Amino acid sequence: MNKSYKVVGIGNAIVDVLAKCSDEFLSAKGIEKGIMQLIDTSRANEIYTAMNAGVEISGGSAANTIAGIASVGIKTAFIGKVKDDQLGRIFAHDIRAQGADFDTPMVSIDSVDETGRSMILVSPDGERSMSTYLGVANQLGVSDIDPKLMADTDWLYLEGYLFDRPESQAAFIRAVELCNEAGGQSSISLSDPFCVDRHRDAFHDLIANHINMLFCNEHEVLAMYGGENLQDSIINGAKYVDTLVCTAGANGAYIANKGKIIHVPSNPVNLVDATGAGDLFAAGFLAGLSQGKSLEICGKMGNISAGEVISSMGARPQTSLQDLFEINKL
Repeated sequence: MNKSYKVVGIGNAIVDVLAKCSDEFLSAKGIEKGIMQLIDTSRANEIYTAMNAGVEISGGSAANTIAGIASVGIKTAFIGKVKDDQLGRIFAHDIRAQGADFDTPMVSIDSVDETGRSMILVSPDGERSMSTYLGVANQLGVSDIDPKLMADTDWLYLEGYLFDRPESQAAFIRAVELCNEAGGQSSISLSDPFCVDRHRDAFHDLIANHINMLFCNEHEVLAMYGGENLQDSIINGAKYVDTLVCTAGANGAYIANKGKIIHVPSNPVNLVDATGAGDLFAAGFLAGLSQGKSLEICGKMGNISAGEVISSMGARPQTSLQDLFEINKL
């Protein structure tokens, strides 16, 4: 049966605030370089007040992936919670403008919590350090999962960052059950080694019992599956899914499927801001998968998408991904 959607994503609906900073600023503010830290409202206001003038754009890991897929004309939808406030309306307008459907009911304006935001500080080496206030994004639950939508997509894409609350874990399980029962397939991104450390057992149960494709980077797969080296970790993880896709920065990507590991070298680019690299890799990969491309070509599309997004500030491509795919004859 033909589905209406190629990919539906579920994740944190976040507005990104991006600005450049020095290593000294990170140290002075107690911000650990290169990772995502969850913060409360007062900490968010402290960092926002101190940081340089920034650019505000709609973000969130899975939302970036869905926006990237939608930008090449593939039918997608996103599920995530925003408040009926200024930032929430900006988020909704932006992701719909990218071509994705977004119909998750907004949280009432009377809510104490606000639409989530992430202060993304980019140091001179291009590394990004994220201080994230989740706000109402963290309120996603089973009631937000539309059974009709879950049954009407070829692929479900889940964001590991959203895995912190039991209510969100229950929503993920319900979503993959509905998708898989209707003949769709489910994928998840591990998102961050600290997510793995907090929820390793729950992640393992979800992946082993429900997930067809696992997205991760070299640090996340090592945290999740251990091993003496990256190759060991990939082999260990590939036992639990049909396909494991692992990015490794400048070393490109590794795709494990049916007992084989495909290495797809990266394309040299000028690193400006690493924000969204994994998100856009997944976008390119899933775009290729939705078009029936081979896993190797999907990996090349992922690398091209990631390379484009890290060559400028922000988590959204500045050049048409479709144009880049056509230039590279993919």
